[in-house]
Amino acid sequence: MTTRFDYGDAAPGIYTAMESIDGYLRSSSLERKLLFLVQLRASQINGCAYCLDMHWKDLRAMGETEQRLYSLDAWSESPWYSERERAALAWTEAVTRIADGRAPDEVFKQVRSHFSERELCDLTFAIAGINTWNRLSIAARLVPDATEPVEAAG
Repeated sequence: MTTRFDYGDAAPGIYTAMESIDGYLRSSSLERKLLFLVQLRASQINGCAYCLDMHWKDLRAMGETEQRLYSLDAWSESPWYSERERAALAWTEAVTRIADGRAPDEVFKQVRSHFSERELCDLTFAIAGINTWNRLSIAARLVPDATEPVEAAG
């Protein structure tokens, strides 16, 4: 697989805009590990190889277990996730697949019981952000590379 086009060369303002989203999320109310777990799950749903590679590495660098990572696609059937994580993952799936179910009230009630209003706003923004990154990466056919994990790098 080869990259179709390069945002950084042709339209660097796109990366500047997306980095501002990531900058906000770094200082958001969400725990970093939860944020990366949500980003990994959305990337699984969307089939974004570049983001899967990146967020898997990020989570491993933070000490996440292989068991929780390889079970993420079946989180609802696995005992490895907290109730807060389950609520976030359910919301991630609902927002990522928005056309399928319009973010159902029952999923909203579940996530709302585990997240403050600010956290819910940050979580929803994080999901929207990773979905945008996934679409940009898939459209350009970005090839997974030797990037270092975010947490290990700084």
